[in-house]
Parts: sequence; structure tokens; C-alpha cells
Amino acid sequence: MHVLVTRPGSDAERTAEELRRSGHTVTLVPLLQIVPVRDAALGPGPYAAVLMTSANAARAIARHPGRDALLGLPVFTVGRRTAVAAGDAGFARVTASDGGWPELVRLVADTLGGIRERLIYLAAEERSGDVAGALAAHALTVETVVIYRAVANPAFAQALRAALEGALDGVLHYSRRSVQMFLTGARSAGRIDAALALQHFCLSSEVAAPLRAAGAATVKVARRPEESALLGLLNFG
Repeated sequence: MHVLVTRPGSDAERTAEELRRSGHTVTLVPLLQIVPVRDAALGPGPYAAVLMTSANAARAIARHPGRDALLGLPVFTVGRRTAVAAGDAGFARVTASDGGWPELVRLVADTLGGIRERLIYLAAEERSGDVAGALAAHALTVETVVIYRAVANPAFAQALRAALEGALDGVLHYSRRSVQMFLTGARSAGRIDAALALQHFCLSSEVAAPLRAAGAATVKVARRPEESALLGLLNFG
């Protein structure tokens, strides 16, 4: 299968290598670029724990001048990939939830319910779920700190047009925002019909929603919001 991968940076390269090992052909068109917020104010604390929903947050805090003040805290992440990135960033006490941000909320509420100290959530500027609001329902206070931004790749429009004029079979989608950019780019290129005719493999139902609303012919959703489950769709449906 010839697969289009639209995620940014080193994550795209790692995904591409895994796909090639499974016999797939890969075209890379990063729709977004990850920009760390190096001057993000982490606040005075004290904090009871750190929350992360993306490996990008772990990479961003690894380069932040205030990282050392957080290193001794327990970390709770969405998924094992983010947990590994948190370990690489220097955090020693990392626990991964099995699923998306709602599962993270349940894990944190079950583990830390009743504490008075705040939690610090290292987050993207644009977020798919309200982690702080959900934990507030469990009487937990969360300080949300924007530690990175996902900005449009200025070169994506031309690269996406060229990819859609090729012999693609399917597209991997990791975020709702990148799906929306994919659809906008396909329309601008005059290739929306070709784009919607492809097989679309999505990390979650939320990611898949804009594709279904646009009339995509084949949309498949991973059983769990993790890359291993997403890549499994290509081989097992």
C-alpha cells in the first residue's frame, strides 16, 4: 500500500520507517510544525504531578529552562509513546494511561484524588479535550501551561498537491486539526474528490469526524488511540 503520512518532524520519519519495514510505500507531507514555547511560565508551584498528552510536550519541556524544577515529580501521560518521551526528557516516575485523555483523567483521579496541591498540565496551544475541566470535577486543580504550538508548515500546500496527483492508496491521520488542513489543502489543489476516495486511517473517532462529514468513502478508526493500533489497521483492517 502507498501511504501518505502527514505528521510532523521526527515522528513522521519514525512512522515511515515502521511502515516500510512492513512493506508499504510512504510519502511524507508534514502539515504542521512543532514549535516549543521556550519562555512558557511554569508557575511557582508547588505541584503534585505533571500531566502530558503528547510526546511533543515531553520534548518541549526537555529544552525548557525550568525543567529541573519538575523532574522530581510523578508524571502521568497519554499512551506509552509519550511515557517514553517523558523518560527521555529526564523524568523517572512516569505512568502511562491506556487510551486517550479521558483515560488519563480517570487514572489521575483514581491515583491522586484528595490531594490539595495543584497539578501542572504541559499542553499544546490547541487541545482536543478539556483535561483541567474534567479533573476539576474530581476536585483536582490543574495549572495548564502551553509548552508547544503546532503551526502550519508553509510548504505543505504544494507538497500535498503533488502527493494527491500520485498513486496514493491511503492516509494516516493523527489529529483533527491536521485532517482539517488536509481537506482544505485538497480543496485548494482541486483534488478533493481524489482525496476523499482514498482510504483514511484515523487515530480516534474525533480525528475521523471531519472526514466523515466531508464524505470520505473509507474511514477506519484505531481501536485504541495509539499508533500501534493505528498502524495495525493497514495490515488487518
